[in-house]
Amino acid sequence: MTDDSSPWLIVGLGNPGPEYAGNRHNVGFMVADLLAERMGGKFKAHKARAQVVEGRLGAPGPSSRRVVIAKPMSFMNLSGGPTVALRDFYKVPAERIVAVHDELDIDFGQLRLKLGGGDNGHNGLKSITKALGPDYCRVRFGIGRPPGRMQVADFVLKDFSSTERKGLDFEVDRAADAVESLIVDGLERAQSFYNS
Repeated sequence: MTDDSSPWLIVGLGNPGPEYAGNRHNVGFMVADLLAERMGGKFKAHKARAQVVEGRLGAPGPSSRRVVIAKPMSFMNLSGGPTVALRDFYKVPAERIVAVHDELDIDFGQLRLKLGGGDNGHNGLKSITKALGPDYCRVRFGIGRPPGRMQVADFVLKDFSSTERKGLDFEVDRAADAVESLIVDGLERAQSFYNS
């Protein structure tokens, strides 16, 4: 049974530093930035090796939820350490942790929300799952597969294509809406709307 006083922890996955800012792998950071903006909050350094902002999401009133939005500053493949430290610091149960990440097996412009599951080779999820176990929520942002013979590692560390960039703001906005829906309406309702 979840204690209603505990906040939700939303972890946007990405790599710190300006050289990574526009990468496909950093879409979790993009969604986290937009959610922070919606709350009117500014990220601050936290001792857990993360940037965090605290506030409320959802319509004002009883349906709004207390949230901590975090961007681990540890690089993608070490995201588990900051996530566990934040979980412990804010006393967040696993089912209230949401990882927002890029997903190769879904086309650009598609989202999938789920609870638990594998890491699908995603280094950020691998690190979090190793640290927490698999029972946390994921908002999977489709980036599609690399073209031709391009290596996955090269593809995820490249910026979105010019065609994708035309729709990127819209898709990031939709992913932020999906995160809000997940925490306010619950996973099943959010899935039925966003898992198109």
